[in-house]
Amino acid sequence: MADVFQGVKVLDLGQIYNGPYCGLLLALHGADVIKLEPPGGERLRFRSAEMTESHEFMMLNSNKRSIIVDLKKDQGQELFRELLAKVDVVIENLGPGGMVKLGLDPLELTKEFPHLIYASGKGYGSEGPYAHMPAMDITVQAMSGVISTTGFPDGPPVKAGPAFVDFLGGIHLFAGISAALYHRERTGRGQFIEVSMHDTVYPTLASALGAIYNDPSKTLPERTGNMHSGLAICPYNVYNAKDGWLAVISVAERHFEEVVEALGQPELAVDPRFSDRFARVRNMGELDGIIEAWTSTKSRADLLEILGTRGVPCAPVLSIREVADDPHLLERGMIREVEHPTKGTVRVPASPIRFGAAPHVVVRAAPPLAGNTDEILRDLLGKSADERATLRASGAVK
Repeated sequence: MADVFQGVKVLDLGQIYNGPYCGLLLALHGADVIKLEPPGGERLRFRSAEMTESHEFMMLNSNKRSIIVDLKKDQGQELFRELLAKVDVVIENLGPGGMVKLGLDPLELTKEFPHLIYASGKGYGSEGPYAHMPAMDITVQAMSGVISTTGFPDGPPVKAGPAFVDFLGGIHLFAGISAALYHRERTGRGQFIEVSMHDTVYPTLASALGAIYNDPSKTLPERTGNMHSGLAICPYNVYNAKDGWLAVISVAERHFEEVVEALGQPELAVDPRFSDRFARVRNMGELDGIIEAWTSTKSRADLLEILGTRGVPCAPVLSIREVADDPHLLERGMIREVEHPTKGTVRVPASPIRFGAAPHVVVRAAPPLAGNTDEILRDLLGKSADERATLRASGAVK
């Protein structure tokens, strides 16, 4: 089942994270993904100071093939249309109106090629008051409320560390393509799909929005630090340990009872200040102080052992360097090592999606820029050597 998209041909015009991650998921599950890049390569490819492939690029472009097509040239657009006739899916996440400015209106293309699934990742979508605005992960975090809810009450708003909005957009685009392919199997018709990064964030604010909608008269701080966004659960925090920090959450009464047993203070479970979740929320500062007085005397590993064996959801706060060598991710095959022609052995992600007992997907290094031009033109479009030479001479391909 690892090759569920075998036979599906994808033209990936993705830039940076959003579109490329969508293309990566398709490629890792068997689709033939052709990365169509502009002259000089897509923006992420040479982000590194050495002007060699950036590691971010290698992480998001495994198992793809690369071709350069200059869509600003007539011959490039003609070649693009020839490719559209042969592929099943197009992915692009250019800025507002980017393809229309090139004279390649996505809606018109789906009419011209009715089998085609055209998947467009946008910051704010193609309609609505924000549709005209350029968007990157940080700007959508700002507009969607993420930044205002991140940080501590007495500090400034802070962006989330990972570029999760870009990846949310890419994941939803992948889901939309999967659904559209299923729809085409039943109807024979392709269609235009659009995912707004901004749209994908709104459901993730469930805790913070729930606090507003559940009790509109209640006043809460915009930012709650490491506490629950809606201040509705306690314990729920990141507590100091002897060698770092530990995250703990208590979503059930039994979790809280196990926490206070671990503290050696079981009487806290019947203390009127903490006897139910509403009382604990009212007195969370006091309770957090009691818990942290205990956690600060122990290591992360000891705390994980003590609380983990009691079934309390908890985890150490790992550094990025620790995550880079995470034994769990390595054993599960999520972190893979591939051989890159210039970088040597590099680590890249596999797919988080597993299909039963299917073997691990083979992961190949990201392609060199335009490294597959001849085979794509020859094998997919049937171009002769002379025709390929003519296209190169025109500047339409490299």
